[in-house]
Amino acid sequence: MRNIIILFFVLATLGIVSCNDEDDGKYAEYLVAKPLTMSKAEFKKDVDIIAPIPLNESGKIYVYGEFIFVNDKYRGVHVVDNSDPKAPKKIAFIKIPGNVDVSVKGDYLYADSITDLIVLDISDINNVKMVNRLEDVLRDNVVFPFEVDIYEWQGIDYQNDIVIGWETVKERRLIEEVEVQFSREFDVMLANATQNAVPTGQGGSLARFKIVNDYLYAVDSHNINVFNIQDMENPKDLEDVYAGFDIETIFSRGDQLFLGSMRGMYIYDISSPATPTLISEFQHGTACDPVVVDGDFAYVTLRGGNMCGATESGLFIVDISDITNPELVKTYPMDGPYGLGIKAEKLFVCDGTSGLKVYDKTDVQNLIQLNHFKDINTFDVIPMEDNLLMIGEEVIYQYEYLENKIKLISTFKLG
Repeated sequence: MRNIIILFFVLATLGIVSCNDEDDGKYAEYLVAKPLTMSKAEFKKDVDIIAPIPLNESGKIYVYGEFIFVNDKYRGVHVVDNSDPKAPKKIAFIKIPGNVDVSVKGDYLYADSITDLIVLDISDINNVKMVNRLEDVLRDNVVFPFEVDIYEWQGIDYQNDIVIGWETVKERRLIEEVEVQFSREFDVMLANATQNAVPTGQGGSLARFKIVNDYLYAVDSHNINVFNIQDMENPKDLEDVYAGFDIETIFSRGDQLFLGSMRGMYIYDISSPATPTLISEFQHGTACDPVVVDGDFAYVTLRGGNMCGATESGLFIVDISDITNPELVKTYPMDGPYGLGIKAEKLFVCDGTSGLKVYDKTDVQNLIQLNHFKDINTFDVIPMEDNLLMIGEEVIYQYEYLENKIKLISTFKLG
């Protein structure tokens, strides 16, 4: 199996912020991404299940039965017992270096560890075991924070170490030493070389893993990585499907996959599940975006004002009644949206620091706001059958559905 390490060199800044009289405009404040590294030897043996620990940085959420799995960016997964939504509790932490996504089928949890796919047996949640590790099957699965000005990639010992994540800090630097023209370079280095009743879990709109029947689809920045998981303990790595650049999220409906990217929405046919084929695409310029689908419409949030390229943020509603020809129906302004979700006629939008917004989407031409929960930093939502689950900044929020709005029933701090 080949190994691929992608070196994503980005030197960027268009956002010079604060200068004072003393430096005479020579310095500016930048958001700098510094690499978190681990030796390759430690990386291969560092998956472990330990007692609960404080959360470092909120990532994505995934629900399976009575359990919530909360990603701690690049470190692993917090396991939360949610049998009582009014009083959830952390019960364990699964250490997985470089992890950002999980998905569950039956009693098997699939997780990324940079370019490796980890398989964990969670049939006994108090005795989670790793049962398989497929090395280098997520070949382009290197995640970078987009909303930064500078990547500090110099000085990394790629021969002996691996980058498992990034830490972002603000620093003042000489403007003349920082490139002012945005660029993105990819330097690829090659090293040595049937539906059943088994339950699956549910992720949010920012997920990059999606299980459909006997297949796991995992998107990276370029490809759909396809795995046959009929033998759940021993996934088969199938041929990747090239899907373009800057793929960020995946959503499924029936025999279709909807990919959200910085450039647009891509729709794939998976009626032949091992070989996804492109149906159509909807281009919206350049912006960070997830997508969810309901009926004849796809709902896409675009977050501007960052490294994704766009200046405007908004909610795009796309008519997909003709799946071969998606067309924009309506755009609604947003402040800085991330994830979104749908339950019946309710649309939930996580508008970043502007809070959670709830709409009646009966008429897509005239969304009606039902709730606005302000003063919270929102990231992603999972609309479950009986209640809404949302992840914010180190906090899980749970809401109950009411006829014309939703009501907060609990908050759970993960830190």
